[in-house]
Amino acid sequence: MSEKKQKSSLRENTEAIIIAIIIAMFIRTFIIQAFKIPSGSMLETLQIGDQILVNKFIYGVKIPFTDGKILIPVKIPAKGDIVVFKYPEDPKKDFIKRVVATQGDTLEIINKKLYVNDKLVEGEKYAVYKTNKIYPGIISPRDNHKKITIPEDKLFVMGDNRDNSHDSRFWGFVDLKAIRGKAFIIYWSWNKNKFGPRWNRIGDLLK
Repeated sequence: MSEKKQKSSLRENTEAIIIAIIIAMFIRTFIIQAFKIPSGSMLETLQIGDQILVNKFIYGVKIPFTDGKILIPVKIPAKGDIVVFKYPEDPKKDFIKRVVATQGDTLEIINKKLYVNDKLVEGEKYAVYKTNKIYPGIISPRDNHKKITIPEDKLFVMGDNRDNSHDSRFWGFVDLKAIRGKAFIIYWSWNKNKFGPRWNRIGDLLK
């Protein structure tokens, strides 16, 4: 009888572990996934060492093991959203940037000033410029970018650290199929220089 109880207990524990793994995989695939910030391209909004949660459901339920095919559409990313996506030049890597223009919009950058649909974008409290140096467009598209129209099902994204971000200004558009989700909260933050957590950042909602 004791041996039967042990086998029954072992079976129950094994089944519980398997169910827990399946639930965790389901949540990670369809609902929420954690990401770590490795660079300073989104300063000051996101610091190196911030760990964030990304809502994968908000832009629609995608079919696993497909090229981003959406099973249940919800909505598309909007201007101002902070999104995680597959880096167009290397889909194995994940990038995080802010959406500044969506399909059908026109975009132009003149001497660091961003124009969307021929209107100067103002009030971007999150946008940071750390140098007054301005590069002409023939040298770099960082500060001067010719006027373009965002194609259908594409996004133009930029880092909040505008002078130090490798983004759509350099490599082009992000396909909607490449979007993993919307970043919405910092759940942990580690300052490697001070070898300690940034307690004041934990729980911050991202805007």
